[in-house]
Amino acid sequence: MMSAPVERKVAGRAAQSSTGKANLLSPVPTCVPDLSVVIVTWNSREFINECLDAVYSVASSLQIEILVIDNASSDGGADLVRQHYPDVKLTVNGENLGCSAAFNQGLRESRGRYVQILCPDTIAQPGAFQEMITFLDAHPNTGAVGPKLTYPDGRPQPSCRTFPTYTIFAWEFLGVSRLLPRHPVFGRWRMGDFDHATVREVDQPRGSSLMVRRAVIEQVGLWDEELEMFFNDVDWCRRMKDYGWKIHFLPSAWMVHYGGSSVKKIRPRMILVSHRCCFRYFRKYGQGFSGKIGAAVLGLALLLSAAVRFVVAHVITRYERSGTDQSVGM
Repeated sequence: MMSAPVERKVAGRAAQSSTGKANLLSPVPTCVPDLSVVIVTWNSREFINECLDAVYSVASSLQIEILVIDNASSDGGADLVRQHYPDVKLTVNGENLGCSAAFNQGLRESRGRYVQILCPDTIAQPGAFQEMITFLDAHPNTGAVGPKLTYPDGRPQPSCRTFPTYTIFAWEFLGVSRLLPRHPVFGRWRMGDFDHATVREVDQPRGSSLMVRRAVIEQVGLWDEELEMFFNDVDWCRRMKDYGWKIHFLPSAWMVHYGGSSVKKIRPRMILVSHRCCFRYFRKYGQGFSGKIGAAVLGLALLLSAAVRFVVAHVITRYERSGTDQSVGM
């Protein structure tokens, strides 16, 4: 059963919150959907059609609502949703508020027993939503569950990580984690020794597809808008764990994830944003004097890394655009 179409145009910036406690969720009506699917788009027209078609197909036996928040796209994606998916609750922002603020808009409006966070380049496969709902119904101590992800060509896509630590980032900067990705110590952050083939309690599945219990959102709050694009899902999962909720990876629920569809469009800028969010995450959880010193040292390392990677990405992007322009002219 779909909800009546709603469209909102938002001109200003959403209220910022590091705790996510204020103005949390809309009152839940008597008729509660099984699932609220919250999708944030930014120039994702090439994916949103396939994404929404899959949601409708996969959730055909469920009572759902779909909320799409468009972050000031310029590619006509909002018009596509408006014209072809009239049941979708569409919010069109007058400016790009960032990923976290946009997801918070959807979370506040959501009404379902469970909320599915979904990126527009993630395509749900048959039975995925029902598998996750069934698992959450059967495991009341589990607050969130992530599905198995694959690339479009069928290759498995690692989708779980442990919470980052200073030691883990030391291996990252030294390059050891890249040389030994499956090592249980050096490859621990990306869980390179996990085959993603069995049910397992994890720290953090990817935020590109995460189903969360409503009670969890009401307790831990919304996404931290200071982490506008990266480490927001890490922070959310960490807060869930701090409240005692379990988080599971569920391979029987499957989705195809193209990956980085929006990030690749402005790759140099996203490198800077990712490093900034990483620093803010560690600063947020740094405890005591040693934590502050650790965050400061990491900040300097991230600043150097961001500068080098920004220059490299900028050169690569210019080269790719040059190649595209030449191809078009042939």
